[in-house]
Formats: sequence, structure tokens, C-alpha cells
Amino acid sequence: MKKLIYLVALTAIVGVGCKKEGCTDETAINYSDNAKKDDGTCVYEDVETGPYLVVKLHFDSTLPRLDNFGNPAVVATNHSTQSPKFNAMSAHYIEFAQNQFTALGAGCIAYHGAETSAGGANAVHFDKAITKGQDEQFVKIPLSKLTAGSYEWLRVSLTYQNFDLKYRWNGNDYTGRLASFVGFKTYINSFNVWNNSVNVNANKNQGYWAFENFGIVVEGQAPGTTVPNPLFATSPIPAGSCVVTGQFSTPFVFTGNETEDINLTLNLSTNQSFEWNDVNQDGKYEPQAGDVPTDMGLRGLHPVIE
Repeated sequence: MKKLIYLVALTAIVGVGCKKEGCTDETAINYSDNAKKDDGTCVYEDVETGPYLVVKLHFDSTLPRLDNFGNPAVVATNHSTQSPKFNAMSAHYIEFAQNQFTALGAGCIAYHGAETSAGGANAVHFDKAITKGQDEQFVKIPLSKLTAGSYEWLRVSLTYQNFDLKYRWNGNDYTGRLASFVGFKTYINSFNVWNNSVNVNANKNQGYWAFENFGIVVEGQAPGTTVPNPLFATSPIPAGSCVVTGQFSTPFVFTGNETEDINLTLNLSTNQSFEWNDVNQDGKYEPQAGDVPTDMGLRGLHPVIE
């Protein structure tokens, strides 16, 4: 998808629908853990006790492979795909939406990560981002910050991925590692793909990636990433936002009187999520032959409340 800056569409709505308005202070790791003073400045709140909404990540290559509109995806002509092995991921935004007509930001925003203008335009602050792996706890949010209601949909803005993939070089098959930044824009000081550090000190647009093996790092820029949104007709998402939308199997009903933790698992489809322009159409990712990544967007969100 073509990238559009969605600063107004997303950052202007932080806190709408939940009990406490978050701060936009770039020193905050989790805006929902911060409140504003009457003069508009941010102040860090004391740590609250539970119960909590405990959010975990789960990567599943057997889930459906969807396109931007939530339909089964067809691999583009002259392209090939594979389901990579995910090591870690980061998300920037979590919102519960009441129904299919709930506009982005009009639901309950449970989490919003740190942003910064250090690179010029406003961007995700990668240094302050939470990055977790398979079945790890991503974030824990006091239930007191959520608004009681019935929610049919969940929106999650994905921003960073790190995964292993198969590739061919000089006729031999190897496993390499790729890091990709899929948020609307990300400010990066430096990051590790595998063993080597990559210095950036700048903003990077959605689709920036770096691939490493044998101590060699190659960087590139994909034109964009797939962002499945089955509600495109009634609740569109700005292009470039990477806000993936998924439906609960049954509505999540939150009363506000819960006394125990609520576990939310983000089941994310990695089904053929890595896609490249396959020059010789052999189904192998071959950088040496001129193969170039074109898409690494996750292919669907299936949230589960436990």
C-alpha cells in the first residue's frame, strides 16, 4: 500500500473512548500509563494494581492469507512467497472497536506506543518500542483504563518484525534473518538484524528492511506492506498506517467489574507473509539473482480472549 502520513488520523485521537487521556510526551513508553495535568503537561502515574488486560503475541502460518480488504490473497504474477519463522514483533497501537461502523479512534484505545519528531516528521520511536516473541507477554494494561462495553473488533498497528527465512546463494540453500519496519514511519537510532548493528539515526518509511547472514547486512525499501482490514467499506484505515483489523469470534463484553486478569492473544497470520519479485520463477529467494522483497505484511489478525 502507498504510504500516507496519518499523524492527524491517529495521534489526534489518542485516549478517545477510554477512561484516561494519554500523553504525547516522547519519553512515555506507554501513553495509556500517563495522564495530563490541567496545563496539558504529562505526568507519570503511580503503578496501578490489577486486574490487568494481558496481551500476548502468537504467530501462525496456518491461518488464512488475506489481502488489504480481508479477502483471500492471490500471489502476484512473477512473485513468490514463503512463511518465515518469526523471532519478534512490535506493535504501536491497540484499539477495541464496538462494531463495523466504529471509526478508527472512536473505540477504546488500550495502548499507544511512544512517538518522536527527532527525525523530522512524527514517527514511531523504535528505541522505546516494546518488542516480544512467540507467546510472550507484550504489554499488561490495568483494566481500570478500559471503558465498559461490547466490542466485536480489534485493531492493532504493527510496526516491526524480525524473522528467519530461506534463501539460495551460489546454488546452496541457507537461512538468513530479516528485520522490517512496517509502521507509518519509524525513527531508528540503531537496530540489530541478527548479530550486527545497523546505524540509521533517521526516520524510515513503511517497508524499510535489512537482511543479514554470515555477518553481511543488505538494506532495502519495499513499496509498502499488506494491511488486512475486513472493514474497509465501513471503517477505512489510512494507507500506510499498518493498522490490522480482526474480529472476535464472539463479542468481547467488558463490564468494568472484572476481578481477574483478562488474557488477550493476538493470533497473527504469517501465512506466506514474505513476498518477493522472483526473477527466474523458481520459488527460491535468491538475492544473487536479483530477487527483491516486495511485501512482508502480516496476513491477518485473529484475536482471542481467554
